[in-house]
Amino acid sequence: MKTQKYKALQFVFFLLLGLGILWWLYKDQDPEELMNALQKEVNYFWIAAMIFVAFLSNLSRTIRWQMLIAPVDRRPGFINTFLALMIGYIANLAIPRMGELSRCAVLSRYENISFSRLVGTVVTERILDLIMLIVSFSLVLVLEFGLLRRMLSGMIDYSAFKTYLLTPTPYVVIFLLFMSFWFFRKKIKASGLFFRIQTLWEKFREGLLSFRKVIHKPWFIIHTLLIFFFYFLMMYVSFQAFPATQHLSLLAGLTVFVFGTLGMVAPVQGGIGPWHFMVITALVGYHIPTSQAAVFALVTHGAFNLMVVVCGLISLLVLPLINPKQAKNE
Repeated sequence: MKTQKYKALQFVFFLLLGLGILWWLYKDQDPEELMNALQKEVNYFWIAAMIFVAFLSNLSRTIRWQMLIAPVDRRPGFINTFLALMIGYIANLAIPRMGELSRCAVLSRYENISFSRLVGTVVTERILDLIMLIVSFSLVLVLEFGLLRRMLSGMIDYSAFKTYLLTPTPYVVIFLLFMSFWFFRKKIKASGLFFRIQTLWEKFREGLLSFRKVIHKPWFIIHTLLIFFFYFLMMYVSFQAFPATQHLSLLAGLTVFVFGTLGMVAPVQGGIGPWHFMVITALVGYHIPTSQAAVFALVTHGAFNLMVVVCGLISLLVLPLINPKQAKNE
């Protein structure tokens, strides 16, 4: 009962947090100006193109998930795997991270595959996604270092930071922390936090090693790259839908994509709020007016999540129809 109350409070807290960030971002936006932009300035052909690219990314993710499942159990059907994935996406809009368990539960039921093994494949997926995000962020860091430095210069006082580094304080703190870890290392190793970190590391290691079991590794790598290429392409294609962003380069698309992905890390339903904030921040870094950046974030995020809701609801309806035997066993 306590766990359920905690989850309910967590759900409400993060939802309110996301909505609060969203309100803060758009509280000064003129409603008439916003409606005028939505009706007259947005080229919805490119928004439709972005949704199509998103659909392609889901196809690649479905195939990659099939390839991960095959060595640990058996390869599931493509349609069931795709529909389970879409149900997972819509579940994430309700409760953050719930989608990963939901799609495993759905596929386990309709394909008679071990739920725990499916969860293991999703852990591997998340590890691969994390690696690709790190690679993407590293590219942005190298190729757009000047932009990132300019953006951070407005938030961090580098002169004060350099002065602080010349004092003995940070080095004394580091030394004391190191000595504390050394003297209390046995207690730290026996703590629950250390055990959770160790378990997380073991899952991370197991996920990386599971790649060795995948058949057709070149195709697996290709689909992993395609997923992130399509994600980046979604952002760049969306640029073409707005007059203010049409001139932005491919590198700008990669940068805004990475910022948006970092916003999605926050445990907020559908990234509402943090995603908008990160995307708007990145676009303002490219000298896009804040009002135009806000419209871009609102339309792009809204269109994508509308696709997720529609596809998720259709998947919920279609799955029992194409799997009548499993539906009867409810």
